[in-house]
Amino acid sequence: MSASGDARRLIHSLAALGVRDAVLSPGSRSGPLAVGLLAAERAGVLRLHVRVDEREAAFLALGLAKGSHRLVPVVTTSGTAVANLHPAMLEALHADVPVLAVTADRPARLRGTGANQTTDQREIFPGVPFTDRVDELSGRVQHLNLELDEPLLEPVEWGFEPHGPPDRTMRGEEHGEPHVLDIGPRTVVVAGDDARQPARVLARDARWPLLAEPSSGSRNGEALVTYRQLLVHSPLASRIERVVSLGHATLTRPVARLLARTDVPVVHVGTQATFPVPAGPNVTFVDRVAAGGVDESSWLDEWLADDALATAVVDDLTVGTPYDVARAVNAAVPPGGLLFVGSSSPVRDLDLVARPYPVGGKRLIIANRGLAGIDGVLSSAIGAALGRPSSRAIAYVGDLTFLHGSNGLLIGPGEPRPDLTVVVASDDGGSIFTTLEQGAPDFAASFERVFATPTGADIGTLCRGYGVPHRLVDVAALPAALAEDVPGIRVLEVPVDRTGRRELDARIGASIRAVLDR
Repeated sequence: MSASGDARRLIHSLAALGVRDAVLSPGSRSGPLAVGLLAAERAGVLRLHVRVDEREAAFLALGLAKGSHRLVPVVTTSGTAVANLHPAMLEALHADVPVLAVTADRPARLRGTGANQTTDQREIFPGVPFTDRVDELSGRVQHLNLELDEPLLEPVEWGFEPHGPPDRTMRGEEHGEPHVLDIGPRTVVVAGDDARQPARVLARDARWPLLAEPSSGSRNGEALVTYRQLLVHSPLASRIERVVSLGHATLTRPVARLLARTDVPVVHVGTQATFPVPAGPNVTFVDRVAAGGVDESSWLDEWLADDALATAVVDDLTVGTPYDVARAVNAAVPPGGLLFVGSSSPVRDLDLVARPYPVGGKRLIIANRGLAGIDGVLSSAIGAALGRPSSRAIAYVGDLTFLHGSNGLLIGPGEPRPDLTVVVASDDGGSIFTTLEQGAPDFAASFERVFATPTGADIGTLCRGYGVPHRLVDVAALPAALAEDVPGIRVLEVPVDRTGRRELDARIGASIRAVLDR
């Protein structure tokens, strides 16, 4: 079959799998795929997004897949272009997001020769399922390597027709009977990244405390606000007799220590791939769970009471600190809204202060928590905003995350752009390290250069270079700025001070411990 014929067959297969968005980075060997995707867009089969940076293209595809719950392909030419997809493919693999890397390749006869842009691209992403056959596409995270021979471009009738919207989502239907949890043991429910509503429903039905990360999809209703502080400072933590875990919980060390306990049974909905510590004999992996009844309300009531006390302490001690940015962002997400949260400090600041939303508001709070890197966050947020119709879309990142992924703002004039407000908590460095071992006084002499890594970069000038509106906003003015309806992508930079964060966290912990001491 000709290269154009291969491209046509692939695009028909993608449409049958429910693909409605495709991302392309231009190149010679991928030429027939590029022309075919453009023809498919013109026929109304899909929407095409073109990016010149392959790394950002892959993260855009990741965000589109997270926002739309559909398979999204990212197409590149051969050679180093393929390797640039690796970070996003790793994130997709570890977060189980359906991104399909479609890499154009030279014919096999050229491997091992000095031919231009030729290397062995097969199975270049360890762990990512690989195929070189279009008829073996799974609809999940995968790498398709297509050998395309000359002539690469030729006149062709593509014959594309719009498809109806098939029911193709990231997760299949649940099968089998749930694992029923007896009532009796004092149980807490942990909702990690992408746990979604089953975690909240389980906790609600059984009247168990819900410890939900911001990107769990279940931090609403009666979810606890200060759960990570309670696990460290509340006497209730020592009374836990069973843990039920859903999603991929990697955000906080107190939760990791809770899941690592060997003296209580732990039931995890998932596999070892989504369980953050090596599972011992006390850990049971299941596909689904359900409560066998309703527990006595005093157990939940005690956690809610301690949470109210701890939340009051946090509110009192964090006024006028970087936590105000997280608080404003959390409050600014309306029903039907989207929030994409960057790694490091933003997601942890949000975790400490974010109030649970009312149930039924259809807000989507997401983050790249598969491997929790700071790379590609802007492109992922742009993709998510493009992939999901939202009443308002916000991205919340630190300045290093913004600078690291700033090429995500390199978007051609004819490309689809979402309405997205990017909030940058700008403290000129990596404040996350101040609260970790690296921020201890013993390492003060090396901290700034090798951990905090200040850059002195002018974010406003950078935005102007990309043609993206930028505005400096102080924390007090942030809520009003976030309430504005502004079309397109814009950046709100909020200067914050990262000095004293280690001491602040210590004061918060000590004050919560004192108020809960009984």
